[in-house]
Amino acid sequence: MTVEAARRVAATVSAAEAGRRLDLWLAAQLPELSRTRVKALIDEGRVHVDGAQRKASHRLRAGERVRALVPPPPSDEMAAESIPLRVVFEDAHVLVVDKPAGMVTHPGAGQSTGTLAAAALAHAPEISAVGGPRRPGIVHRLDKGTSGLIVLAKTRMAYDALTAQLSRRTMSRRYLCLVHGVVKRDEGVIDAPIARDSRSRVRMAVARPGTGKRAVTRFRVLERLGGITYLECRLETGRTHQIRVHLASLGHSLVGDVTYGRRKTGDTIPGELVEGLGGVALHAAGLAFIHPASGERIELSSPLPNRIEAILSHLRDGGR
Repeated sequence: MTVEAARRVAATVSAAEAGRRLDLWLAAQLPELSRTRVKALIDEGRVHVDGAQRKASHRLRAGERVRALVPPPPSDEMAAESIPLRVVFEDAHVLVVDKPAGMVTHPGAGQSTGTLAAAALAHAPEISAVGGPRRPGIVHRLDKGTSGLIVLAKTRMAYDALTAQLSRRTMSRRYLCLVHGVVKRDEGVIDAPIARDSRSRVRMAVARPGTGKRAVTRFRVLERLGGITYLECRLETGRTHQIRVHLASLGHSLVGDVTYGRRKTGDTIPGELVEGLGGVALHAAGLAFIHPASGERIELSSPLPNRIEAILSHLRDGGR
């Protein structure tokens, strides 16, 4: 492998290497990178074979020239950003914020700035020493398109105590959401394991029995409004996209969820109201935990935001 320029690499496929998958071949050329990172480079269009983008499964031929652009790894340092936060509760140990839809919880693939973590770091610089360097103080996360309550720890003691409550399932998290279709049962429990979707690196899926991580969601119907159901959900576990995946597995995807559900709502909800969601119709409305210092039970709530309330009002008015 020859280095052409900073972080630009190129090599020619030998006769002995012909027939190998592009991702496996490239991983062998770049042993310092994980297989996941190599595949991401290919999916992001940073790898070309004879000048053309190819899939990770592309079978290489002898003499083909492979070029890759390898960006530097993300820095462990995260800059504080002075972004306004809606603080619901704060003391010397704990910070609870009402996150708007559209804000990413912490830096990740495709988003390095404008995050809740960066805003919290500016608001409370002491959290820089709590948790991971790119997730300062973050005890749990909310998806970008989800709004509502999220708790951060301001001290190491508080972080350990709150993450332990999550692990023991003693932290209560209540969500409100709108889903497609009529949920027939008034209440129920979805106990189905969740794993990464083998067909997509950005999706999760209900896994086969005996695989994945256990995930439990309790739901209760609040209202049935034509072809839309208003639900309350409570998490017993906290898997990635858990509510979205579980409800979609029952045929009731969240309104606004193009990853797991419908791209169109037909005549039920005007397009401008769906666009106004700025994400999915999911809101973390309630949060309860034992305060790590005082031992008191803290119970907090967040009102349903207008982005979801507007859809509810439309449906309650009979779609007028």
